[in-house]
Amino acid sequence: MAMVRKFGRPDLFVTFTCNPSWPEILNAMQGRERLENRPDIVVRVFKMKLSELLDDLIKRKVFGCVTSYIYVIEFQKRGLPHCHILLTLDSSSKILTKDDIDKFVCAELPNINVNRRFFEIVTKCKVHGPCGIINSNAPCIKDGECSKQFPKVFREETEENVNGYPVYKRQCIEPVRVGKHYIDNRFIVPYNPWLSKKYNAHINVEVCASVKSVKYLYKYVYKVFTDAASITLKNDDSVNHDEILVLLRQCGV
Repeated sequence: MAMVRKFGRPDLFVTFTCNPSWPEILNAMQGRERLENRPDIVVRVFKMKLSELLDDLIKRKVFGCVTSYIYVIEFQKRGLPHCHILLTLDSSSKILTKDDIDKFVCAELPNINVNRRFFEIVTKCKVHGPCGIINSNAPCIKDGECSKQFPKVFREETEENVNGYPVYKRQCIEPVRVGKHYIDNRFIVPYNPWLSKKYNAHINVEVCASVKSVKYLYKYVYKVFTDAASITLKNDDSVNHDEILVLLRQCGV
């Protein structure tokens, strides 16, 4: 919280996740190699992309002048490497009104007739689930409800501050087919259009609307990892080799 005292509360919370379909990754694979067997390639490409993203945010000032930032890279068994970034902007770049929010963050499907490639990026990388009535077996469902509070509610305009967080504009549209399901704007993860077009990846961009959310965000960024590795040595000639368990224990970076 020392950074908050000196620079003020963070203005933006960005989550950047590796895309396994990046051509830089696929072109580096040889023969029948699989992603899970080449974490070195995945991590190297992700780190290069992350460095470029940080240059966009800090040096090229995509969101304005940044006075302070922190980021944490996570490697978890449940998914690909991803990074959480907190940005604090200077007074001239603060995101204060709903127009400011709409300028940088979108939570709607783009028009397929205007930009098909952008539409495909959003439907592949920015759709949550779907879950709820559409898919009650989704992994995010806990006690019958989505742990991420999806699907959201349709809204004609953005609200700046609702319990510490903005509520983004999600206009009611005709559902579109994505995979086996039909989805609409209620299932779209907030994103920045320019970053999404450039990186073709899951980049969740959220505005921090009040001090109330600051502690949660810093706890989230610095959350403790519970995984640990252990080796047990036994002087025993018997062999009890569980290949499935060995494989599961290796499924992490």
